[in-house]
Amino acid sequence: MANTTAQSVATYLLWFSNEHGDLLTNLKLQKLVYYAQAWYLALERESLFDDEIQAWVHGPVIPAVYRAYRDFKWSPILVEVDKPNLPPKIEEHLADVMAEYGGFSAYDLERMTHSELPWLEARGGIPADESSNAPISQDTMAHFYRKCAEASN
Repeated sequence: MANTTAQSVATYLLWFSNEHGDLLTNLKLQKLVYYAQAWYLALERESLFDDEIQAWVHGPVIPAVYRAYRDFKWSPILVEVDKPNLPPKIEEHLADVMAEYGGFSAYDLERMTHSELPWLEARGGIPADESSNAPISQDTMAHFYRKCAEASN
């Protein structure tokens, strides 16, 4: 496993966004951290971080990261953060995630995750507007996104 946490990934993504003049809401940050984990599992065949991702109403959420920024509610997270010290391989991965997903709105990212197997499987068929803390399977994430990668090659 990479020696990172979901919070260090979130901090890097906030730093990256601030450096590029973009603002992130907690909703968008959650989806970006999710996709960072998902694609790391698929491509590197190991977990980027150990924190559990849960299938909440508005998509995948890492509860500790959510709590760190919940006071911002639906507004942009306006905090100055220092660039965390991550290995170059992980920084490159996170830059790739931002290149692929950073241009989407929070709503677009929510809709994307709602249409993908890992979130759907974790929800287990409960209504989309019903609360859930069900964990999203790392195995399902790895297999689903690996198949997506293979389909695009």
